[in-house]
Amino acid sequence: MARIRWVLPIAVVMMAIGTAGSGQARGGEDGDHSGQVEKKFEVDTIKSKTGEIKITFIGHGTLMFQYDGKVIHVDPVSREADYSKLPKADLILITHEHGDHLDSKVVRMLRRADTKIVLTKACAEKVSGGIVMKNGDASTVLGHKIEAVPAYNILHKRSSGQPFHPKGRGNGYVVTLGKTRVYIAGDTENIPEMKLLKKIDIAFLPMNLPYTMTPEMVAEAAKVFTPKILYPYHYGRTDPNELVELLKDQKEIEVRVRKMR
Repeated sequence: MARIRWVLPIAVVMMAIGTAGSGQARGGEDGDHSGQVEKKFEVDTIKSKTGEIKITFIGHGTLMFQYDGKVIHVDPVSREADYSKLPKADLILITHEHGDHLDSKVVRMLRRADTKIVLTKACAEKVSGGIVMKNGDASTVLGHKIEAVPAYNILHKRSSGQPFHPKGRGNGYVVTLGKTRVYIAGDTENIPEMKLLKKIDIAFLPMNLPYTMTPEMVAEAAKVFTPKILYPYHYGRTDPNELVELLKDQKEIEVRVRKMR
């Protein structure tokens, strides 16, 4: 599968860090996640036109970016890592309020006096002092443009008929690091608004049922906005190689599978 020119060969680094036990099934909400086991994280280093972007794949929907001397944590939760062993945050992005994405204790642990937090209105009920963004908002934070985009379910619903992720409640984020546009989808299906995404260099799309997408839905979404690099994440028990097979003929999209369980 062809690589885009500005991406160096992957540098995969294994980081051994303590992490909380798995507790409830992933994709659910709050739960007790006690106990400690060793976990190894994969790291990709991507050379962009404006500097290296280091991506640490912590687990499930949780990521860490390092760029231009800044550390960006995405949906940090204790079930995925021992955050006492990870760097403090310059910026924290929180997509929505479910317990596998929002952990206020970890936010306090990562937060310094000057840390910026971008979050939804529902998340702000649990974490104070953040920058509340709703779907369609854009803001420049620490020199990086951040766009809040929709993230919601159309098909997948609770027994009550309520979507697992109602429209307008959660965010995805498009973060521009230098000249590199990174799309972190949050918990969503392949929604019509994805047609509005432009010039996405790196995308993270969720792939687990019943909460987000099937591999087929992820493939259809990727074909709509054609990211240069696509990482499936939040994939639970779904086999990410199904997505690789579905997109094998899409030479403009490089699918990279990393350990996120």
